[in-house]
Amino acid sequence: MGESLSKEDAIHEKINAVYSLFRRGDFTDALEVLEDALALDFEHKDVLSALKCANFWKERVPRLSEMTDPFEIGEYLFKEWKVFLHFMGNKRDSFEQGIFAIRQWVFGHALLKYTKVLRESGDHDAEILFRVGRCYKGIGDYEHAIEFMEMANRKRREDPEILAELADCYAIINEVRASKVFFREAFFINPQKVDITNLESLAICRLIERLQDMGYASPELQEWIPVYGVIFGVFNVKRELKAIEYGKLKQTIFSYEAMVAEDRERAVREFVIPRLLNRYFWLIDHYIISGEPREKIDEVLSKIRNLDESIYAQYNN
Repeated sequence: MGESLSKEDAIHEKINAVYSLFRRGDFTDALEVLEDALALDFEHKDVLSALKCANFWKERVPRLSEMTDPFEIGEYLFKEWKVFLHFMGNKRDSFEQGIFAIRQWVFGHALLKYTKVLRESGDHDAEILFRVGRCYKGIGDYEHAIEFMEMANRKRREDPEILAELADCYAIINEVRASKVFFREAFFINPQKVDITNLESLAICRLIERLQDMGYASPELQEWIPVYGVIFGVFNVKRELKAIEYGKLKQTIFSYEAMVAEDRERAVREFVIPRLLNRYFWLIDHYIISGEPREKIDEVLSKIRNLDESIYAQYNN
């Protein structure tokens, strides 16, 4: 019993050392420590997961030394991070601490490169500001992440990717109302521009899981997020539309209705149904907030029922 405990303690010590090496991006030394840990227990799940991670990044680190452009390095790290998450698959949840250590290195290293671009260019471009913000989010510095994403948002309004990441940061620091406002705006503008693999908000992640359980998969899943977000009470912050927004909303609704009437199968293929439903919800919210007659709301509800009886039943419940 005592021997087994000491072996486990030894492996635990080596795994902690590996986490420290991951945070520094030293994957070669991490592999050496892991070989020692493997000799103690060749079936230990954390050791095997760490080996998988270390081998993945060891193959990619040499490419960084070949690059001289800091922006290119940052982009390469972002791209490989997405590949890595896909590569780890279901193991991501069971090896959370190790993956977070690598995340700190990836985003910390990218942050150095993007801030260098920002400093040397002197031009606070929305793209760079957004990337700096995303790096801060990656290392867990959400206050700075919000600061830079807000700057990016001021320079490039109505960008769903910026709005969604901003919403995600607000959710993490428990600014719930701001988070819901930005999420709803992002998914209204263009759900396909929101990278749901980057989102960490518990409410959004649970909503996505629920939709996956219902059989939805990307890219269709993204289109139904704002619809079921309203139905399940995730997107429950409403606002009155400005006159120009109201005009654009009515115009878009008219266009989508025409598409459904002309060719419903095509409308389904092109995700017009969930987009139209979402816009009906926005229109109803606007009517309620601006004190429009009940007849106008009932007219929209009738359209929802004709478009999708199941959604109507859930929405009107």
